[in-house]
Amino acid sequence: MKELKVISLENGVILSENLVKGSILPRTSAELERDVLIQNDTIVEGAIYARKLEIQNGDVEILGAVFTKLEFHISNNAKGDIILRKTVATSDSLVSYARDCRPMFMADINGKTVKLCNAFVAGSIFADEVILEDCIVLGGVFATAKLTMKDCIVGTFNAKNVAVSGDIKLLLPSAFSGEEMQVTSEARLFNLSLADLGALYKGTPEMENTGIIEMNTYSDEQESQLFEGDEKVLVHCYSVVGKVLAADLVNVDKLRNHFLIGATALGSQLLKTYDLGVDANGELCEIIPEKVADFFFNLLHGKIQVRTLEGSFSIQEIAQRLS
Repeated sequence: MKELKVISLENGVILSENLVKGSILPRTSAELERDVLIQNDTIVEGAIYARKLEIQNGDVEILGAVFTKLEFHISNNAKGDIILRKTVATSDSLVSYARDCRPMFMADINGKTVKLCNAFVAGSIFADEVILEDCIVLGGVFATAKLTMKDCIVGTFNAKNVAVSGDIKLLLPSAFSGEEMQVTSEARLFNLSLADLGALYKGTPEMENTGIIEMNTYSDEQESQLFEGDEKVLVHCYSVVGKVLAADLVNVDKLRNHFLIGATALGSQLLKTYDLGVDANGELCEIIPEKVADFFFNLLHGKIQVRTLEGSFSIQEIAQRLS
C-alpha cells in the first residue's frame, strides 16, 4: 500500500492501494469540482470532499467525514469491506446496491436521496426520499417525502409516506407516518423493544417474559392530530408502547438493549471498548461494530431466533402489579 501525505489534483483523484495520511479537501476554487474515485484497498485517515465520490471495490476505510456536492456511489459489483467511520452527507444522492459487500456507515447519513441495499448504519438517516432493502439502521430513518423498506431492522421511522414489504423489525416501541402506511399482503411488522438483545448477542439464555412482539398495522395504529398555529397535521403512530408500559413484565434496564445500540453508534467517538460481560463460552463479550453488524443481520435473516412474546395483556394483571 502506497502512502500519500498530500492530495492536490484539480482534475480528479484516483486511489488504488493507497494510505492517505490526511484529508482530501479542496484548496482552490477549481478543486471544488474535483471527483474522487477509489478503486480498491485504500485507507483515508481524514475527511473527503468531492463533487462525486465513487467506490468501486473494497477494502476501503474512511476515518473522517464525507461530503459530496453531487452523488456518492458504491459500485453494484463491489466486494470486500467498506467502512465509513464518521458522518456521510451529500447534496444529492447516496446509492449502494452492492450485494457482495456490506457497507458500514458508523454515523449519521444526510442527503436528498438515500438508496441502500445490504448496508449497516449505526446512526440515523435523514433525507427527502429513502429506499432500504435488507438493511440495518440502529437509529431512526427520517424522510420528508417517502420511505420504502423491504426486510429491514430499524430503530424507528418517521416519514410522510411509508411503504413496507417483507419483514420489518423495530428496535424502539413506536414509529410514525404522515399518511396511512402502505403494506403489501406478505409484509409483517415486529417490535424488538422487549427482546433480550443483550443475551442473544452473548449467546446466553433470554430473560423470562422477553421476546419479539408481532404488531398489527391496524389495531396497533393510532391517529393523532398535531396543531401548529392554524395548521393541522395528521400523524399515524404504530406503537406497542401501551403494552410495554402497562404489562410491566420485565426490567427493561436489564435487557442492555440501549447500551448495546448506544455503544455501537458511538463507537468511533469512545476512547475504550465496552462489553456486556461474559458470553456463553465464559469469554468477555465486547461490543465491536463489525460483530454487532453480524449479529443484527443474523437476527434479520432468521439465523438467530428470538422468543415470541404475546403482545396482549389483561387489566387484572396490571392491577395486581400496581397494587
